[in-house]
Amino acid sequence: KFAMVAPDVQIEDGKGTILISSEEGETEANNHRKLSDFGIRNGSRLQADDFLQDYTLLINVLHSEDLEKDVEFEVVGDAPERIGPKPSEPASRNISNGSDDGAQPSTSTGNQQ
Repeated sequence: KFAMVAPDVQIEDGKGTILISSEEGETEANNHRKLSDFGIRNGSRLQADDFLQDYTLLINVLHSEDLEKDVEFEVVGDAPERIGPKPSEPASRNISNGSDDGAQPSTSTGNQQ
């Protein structure tokens, strides 16, 4: 739903409990566990980071009895339509005197008093 490529998800519990790791096999044992097994309840917060996309979001877990039949969860909020990798930075240019306006440093040799 959030178009993450390599997410790391941790509980904001002050302990840094990691639920999902982008490191292969690190949290594989968590795949079949329920959120409640980790003490996540109504009002809990999760932090999801995708370092490949420089993308972080906070997830507030809220319990609801009003979901439609066969719907296990609902994402509510400002979720972007498509998140992709950051565009590559433009090639650096030779900049003189802190500006790229084409001005050249002064070469005057006038008398100074």
